[in-house]
Amino acid sequence: MSSLNTNNPNNYQYTTNYLEIHILGGIKLNKLETLRITLSVQKPKVHIVLRHSLDVYNDNQVEKFVRKVAERLEIGTSIVRKTLQELTHELENYRFLLLKQEAELYKPHFKELTENERQSATDFLKKKNLLQLTNELIGKSGVIGEQTNRLLMYLIFTSRKTNNPLHCISLGSSGVGKTHLQSKVAELIPEEDKIEITVLSANAFYYFNRTELQHKLILIEDLDGAESVLYPLRELQSKKRITKTVVHKDTKGTTKTIHLTVEGPVSVAGCTTQESIYEDNSNRNFLLYIDESAEQDQRIMNYQRLISAGKINEEEQHASRDLLQNVQGVLKPIRVINPYAMYLELPQSVFKPRRTNSHYLQFIEVITFYKQYQREHKVNEDTGEIYIETTIEDIEEANELITDVLLRKSDTITGATRNHLECLKAYLAKNNQTTFTNAEIRRNLRIKETTLRRYNGQLLAENYIQRVKKSKTKSYCFEVVDVDEYTNLKEQINSALNVCLHRLDAATSPQSRHQQNGEVKDKKIS
Repeated sequence: MSSLNTNNPNNYQYTTNYLEIHILGGIKLNKLETLRITLSVQKPKVHIVLRHSLDVYNDNQVEKFVRKVAERLEIGTSIVRKTLQELTHELENYRFLLLKQEAELYKPHFKELTENERQSATDFLKKKNLLQLTNELIGKSGVIGEQTNRLLMYLIFTSRKTNNPLHCISLGSSGVGKTHLQSKVAELIPEEDKIEITVLSANAFYYFNRTELQHKLILIEDLDGAESVLYPLRELQSKKRITKTVVHKDTKGTTKTIHLTVEGPVSVAGCTTQESIYEDNSNRNFLLYIDESAEQDQRIMNYQRLISAGKINEEEQHASRDLLQNVQGVLKPIRVINPYAMYLELPQSVFKPRRTNSHYLQFIEVITFYKQYQREHKVNEDTGEIYIETTIEDIEEANELITDVLLRKSDTITGATRNHLECLKAYLAKNNQTTFTNAEIRRNLRIKETTLRRYNGQLLAENYIQRVKKSKTKSYCFEVVDVDEYTNLKEQINSALNVCLHRLDAATSPQSRHQQNGEVKDKKIS
């Protein structure tokens, strides 16, 4: 008796007292209905070699090969036939072993939290000022600056566990750290809950398993690399499922029409420098504009110097990252009810208020969901569903975080143009000027001529700047129409949000309102 020697994956060896067989190139694992191999057969210590390729599951091929080996090597057909049968059995067993190993290798990994890890994460979620402590931990994990954006992004990534996830797009000029911010915050999410994508083919999303993407975080490094899948991505965000109809032939050769369905919900995050190109996607996302200030540049460069000098506490970074990952593991799906929703209104300046209002309410629910260990669980006696309720504190924290998002959604110009306009205002105020020329701005703010032309085109079209004619030289220059327009817009948004909070303070408690209207019958549970 002999066993199959597979030490060399490209040259298996099977030797008996009568024959020495080598299987060249190994065996394929994708077609279990065949077992095609390329083999060389010879007698031990004899240099006459017969090489052939055949399917050992095809009896006709095997029988012809047996006779050829017996004739060429001058050996009995019964010995050759028995040796090939034993070899086939060994190859079958080894192929099953390889398939099992491959399945284990690609099996999704789910981290099992220890009792201490679970208790630490639960205790953290019960602390007061939870969002502030979370933001501090995000900073300790290695995310420099971006105080509001990093917390917003972490909460948006957390929303993947809810039935109405949120999505975000990071915007900024090239090289400011959009992808870096996204990847660093994504490190705080368990590996099994996220899918990182660089480039996608047009039909890639339709060939995931039906539930493979449910409650997953999809990270796209650059939306330019996923341009072909933007439509199914939008549908997955809005409808929470996508379906593609294709033609398929069954085993009998009959042509049938089948439906490929992939279900969500999913949370999607991406980065781009081209805000206007992805307007349809922007409407479904929170737009996070990266901090491009000189102060942020200095913070990042100081951090880079500390890394180079070996003065970063890596243990603290790993501990912070592990704790926030464990926090994600102990959050459980639960319904959130906002009893104050009827008192909340968006500022009238916000564009496309229908979708923005939905995002605003969902963001408040995400904060409540994140604080689920601080909320009293209640049960609806009519349906038996367990839920938690939003508090006024949740709404206040949501308003504080979402002000910049609403401000950008109320602006009539793109984020890059707005950043340029604010820099331009600061320059004019510093130099006590009211007018400026293109050459002056290019020289002092270090902007390319084509970029400045694009900015000016949009600012002129939206009447943020205007051309004026100098009385002495009769030449043209520019001036800002209203220096305080952005400040006034911000005050208007803050005022609208504060009015809602004052209305809430004056309103009756949600419990008494429910009892008066007979909306929900609930009882408290432990």
